[in-house]
Amino acid sequence: MSPRPTGARQAGARQAGARQAGARQAGARQTGTQQTGTQQTAGFPGLADVAELVRAPAALSVVGDTLAGLAAGRAGARAASGVPTPLRARHALLPVASACLYLGGMALNDYADRHVDAVERPERPIPSGRVTPRTALAIGATLTAGGIAAAGLAGGRRSLAVAVPLAACVWTYDLVAKDRPAGPVVMAACRGLDVLLGATPGRLRSALPAAAGLTAHTLGVTVLSRGEVHGTTPQVAGGVAAGTVAGAIAVAAARPGAGSGAGAGAGAGSGSGSGTTLGSAAGPTGSTAPGTRWTAARWTTANWITVAAAGAYAAATLPGQVRAAARPTAANARTATRAGIQAMVPLQAAWAARSGSLGTTALLAGVAAAGHGLRLLGRRRGRAGVSIT
Repeated sequence: MSPRPTGARQAGARQAGARQAGARQAGARQTGTQQTGTQQTAGFPGLADVAELVRAPAALSVVGDTLAGLAAGRAGARAASGVPTPLRARHALLPVASACLYLGGMALNDYADRHVDAVERPERPIPSGRVTPRTALAIGATLTAGGIAAAGLAGGRRSLAVAVPLAACVWTYDLVAKDRPAGPVVMAACRGLDVLLGATPGRLRSALPAAAGLTAHTLGVTVLSRGEVHGTTPQVAGGVAAGTVAGAIAVAAARPGAGSGAGAGAGAGSGSGSGTTLGSAAGPTGSTAPGTRWTAARWTTANWITVAAAGAYAAATLPGQVRAAARPTAANARTATRAGIQAMVPLQAAWAARSGSLGTTALLAGVAAAGHGLRLLGRRRGRAGVSIT
């Protein structure tokens, strides 16, 4: 999902790329081998090539969308009715749906960009002949269908009502909008809908602040990513950096349970009592439902964790964006874009903590650690990082 040349230059790139890709694919068919050095079964790419096509490690940056949305939706249901939304085993399919839709979009990205990639990034699976365009399209369609099916199993009609527009946005971005002015907006909408997909088992409206936060961040990262090949501008990179600061402040300063009303009763839960409960959820008759009291200590802990996660998000994102603003080269734009995508995990964790879900926050910390470990492993093996946008 990287920026591409437009107009006559793009048309020329497609023509030249088609010739180069055809030569490479013909050579690959004659030798019957892949660049990775492994044998390729006739008509079927190897697992490593499919993983490269869909940018498999990048899926770690997207599963937190639904987890943050689920945390916000459950917090909103707790505040509205006094009864927290029960977690079901099928809800684990929500991050699976999110990952499938994301990975399918990556395959579609390379399918749509195959001619330009033949000129600019000939080492990618399709122009190198390791994956055919038809196979890439089939992988994208299969993963999209799997994502929609997983969403339906997880949340029924409510989840499908979000998953289907989300899938439509993914396909629209990759096949139509990417090189158009509306491209960053469509991509940002994908992330916002992904957060709302996670909230469908609970109170959907409660996830709107988190969805807005991830949407704004994605918009900035996508705008900046358009300079990955030919460079960006100080104004673009500086504006994106300002947006990062605003996003970190927004989640850190939001009241507990932002969007859910979970923190509305802070300090008022027991006017004549000890004052040791905050945001206790009241049932329809005004009584406090069992198991829904949140202690002051827990909310204090959640607040500090939110601030820490927001700080980690800014620390991971801002340096690259500031460098890109000072020196708007393509290399700096790529580095800032990659950092922005990886920083989505601490941003998701910050919104989960703001909803009071410390378990989800801890899980996302594990996801961040796993992603860091995979990147270190890749460096030790001498693999150059591929674009994950």
